[in-house]
Amino acid sequence: MPLADHVAVGRKGVPFLVAAVAVGVGYALSVGLEGYFVYLGMSAIVAGIALLGLGIVTGSAGMISLCQLTFGAVGAWVVSALNVAGAPGGFVVWLLLGGLAAGIAGILVGLPALRLRGINLAVVTLGLAAAADVTLVQLQFPGATEGTSVERPDAFSDDRGYFLLGVLVLVACALVVHFLRRGRWGSGWQAVAFSERGTAAAGASVRTSKLTAFAVSAALGGISGGLLTGQVGLAFPASFSAIQSLALYVLAIMSGAHLIDMAVFGAVLWVAVPELLKRWGVPQDWGYVVFGLLGVHALTQGGNLGTALRDLWHRRTRTRERAGVLLGAVTGETTVPPPGDPVLVVRGLSMHFGKVAALSQVDISVPEHGVLGVIGPNGAGKSTLVDAISGFLPRADGVVELDGHPLTGSPTRRARAGLRRTFQQDRVPPGLSVGAYVRFVARRRLSEPEIAEALDFFGCPPSRTPLSRVDVGARRLVEVAGHLLARPRVLLLDEPAAGLPHEEHVVLGSRLRQVPARFGVSVLLIEHDLDLVRSVCDTITVLDFGQVLASGPQDEVLADPAVLKAYMGETELL
Repeated sequence: MPLADHVAVGRKGVPFLVAAVAVGVGYALSVGLEGYFVYLGMSAIVAGIALLGLGIVTGSAGMISLCQLTFGAVGAWVVSALNVAGAPGGFVVWLLLGGLAAGIAGILVGLPALRLRGINLAVVTLGLAAAADVTLVQLQFPGATEGTSVERPDAFSDDRGYFLLGVLVLVACALVVHFLRRGRWGSGWQAVAFSERGTAAAGASVRTSKLTAFAVSAALGGISGGLLTGQVGLAFPASFSAIQSLALYVLAIMSGAHLIDMAVFGAVLWVAVPELLKRWGVPQDWGYVVFGLLGVHALTQGGNLGTALRDLWHRRTRTRERAGVLLGAVTGETTVPPPGDPVLVVRGLSMHFGKVAALSQVDISVPEHGVLGVIGPNGAGKSTLVDAISGFLPRADGVVELDGHPLTGSPTRRARAGLRRTFQQDRVPPGLSVGAYVRFVARRRLSEPEIAEALDFFGCPPSRTPLSRVDVGARRLVEVAGHLLARPRVLLLDEPAAGLPHEEHVVLGSRLRQVPARFGVSVLLIEHDLDLVRSVCDTITVLDFGQVLASGPQDEVLADPAVLKAYMGETELL
């Protein structure tokens, strides 16, 4: 086995090693702690699992959920009801079923998140928490009136044993979260938090990313509620109030609960702050004030404690990567095949915004193995053209065909059909590594050598480099590499050289010139830099005021008097 494979296998084993150590520490604490601290420790475990869930929906997916303990109430209700009914399977099975029920509830609650964002979503979830709070007070939990205590597993029946069970559940939940975040779901959460348009353009479903985040978060909340019921013996509405959900959300933001270790740290604070206030003779409700102040500080400073601690840890070794290696990348020239029949055809494409015609009867065609350049003055309609072709402007009139078949539907559907695009703005989520982002965008199984070859071809940072350490220019190149590895039929590049120094534009052009032969992908290039366009494109289409001004071989088009007149004064193109 090669050394790299040994290293990869070793890295995969690290989470299980950490998990084993955590279980060992948990066992030692269950034996060594005094009874009261065992109870506090169990409370921290319950809070830790709930915070893990919040870390997914708020930290990873970037949505607001103020009803996490409502999902906990769902789990507690299921565990209590199954206990009263004497259902088979015992407590552990009931706990899992409670998590499943909460996950389903999370999907239902997550449906508004498909249309609502920010404060509107916060109001909806907080309103749900408040409504659930009132309802629970009226109905009470199964068995609460009769005083039917939840039966713990025989092997974990006393408080110390139950604490150890809590540790095992917390470790299992942490492992699940770890591997989900490293997989396609986790990449989708990060992507949708940073850019829904970028997520759709990669062929990923924004809807699925949001709903899976809510479902997993809610399932963890349900498990925490079920554990709490087993700890206390009975479930009470006061344990799942709306104000506690709000405080837990603030704590998740403040601690950086999207990081597993910081979720555990936040859980310790959840228990320690009220306990310290109690010992100092201060009412424990003041703990909410403390959490609120810490949360306000985190929100106003644009960061959180977890990120700050990790930045401090890596400060000496952390360096900013950039795409300057593009200039030094050594890549053999690839024989470029002659352009073939059109693979992407656009006919009569029109788009109106009110009475303004952004596009008017635009016809273009991208040939097989070819690179078509689309240029034009500012406001000519280039960005509108790309948005209309890729499905982000569904009201556009006209026909778009890929390989002779009509290309319709959402951006996600068009991307999966073989049409990919990049953006002028940065759409690459900084929370992923270079390799994780490339795998997410490619949406197919990739080997490490395949990824490394594509990254090296464009002079991108290595696969393991966190994108948070990569500048905008380099991230644009990583975006291009990821979409090419998806092997689409056509790739629409919207100013891919933006953010790169001018001297690197021509070097990028030599790489793009080889894309059709090297990756089997035809290219439609939107670009302002004529040096880059000249070095890449066989044919050029010029837009002006939403209409095709000229189209054909680049020498003829660039010599057209009408084109020269349209660019009069466009200094960035001269």
